[in-house]
Amino acid sequence: MRWNDLPKVSCSVARTMSVIGDRWTMLVLRDLFLGIRRFEDFEKRLGIARPVLSQRLKKLVEEGVLDRVRYEERPARFEYRLTPKGRDLYPIIITLTNWGDKHMAGDAGPPVVTRHKPCGGFITPQLTCPDCGEPIEAKDMQAVPGPGAEATEHQPASTKQA
Repeated sequence: MRWNDLPKVSCSVARTMSVIGDRWTMLVLRDLFLGIRRFEDFEKRLGIARPVLSQRLKKLVEEGVLDRVRYEERPARFEYRLTPKGRDLYPIIITLTNWGDKHMAGDAGPPVVTRHKPCGGFITPQLTCPDCGEPIEAKDMQAVPGPGAEATEHQPASTKQA
């Protein structure tokens, strides 16, 4: 499968990867959630080439993940703000952070911890079932065809439509 084919695949993971699935985009998103908004700040913080950064930001705007907002008239300057669609990526970023803290942080511990502002508690995110409240683990889950399913090689063999 080619990268350009991902948006057309009947798979939500593939379609999501077509928008956020490269390392620079994920790091830009991380920085947006940390409050970075301006092109020069992304460039400086990430050490990313201007054309690459420009391309990633443009794609996120085109996909409705970011809004490009003017903050200065002369010269025209813009910053990038997460849209509701972009803010919905927070669980992905925080889950990746949690995995990195658990498996990649090293002996010193996590470089950043997350505090819940309303109560002040430090959190470690955990997925739970909305019906029974039990923690969600891969071994307890089953993928079944949803309303948008098509019979493709990307569905588990036990869930392909006839």
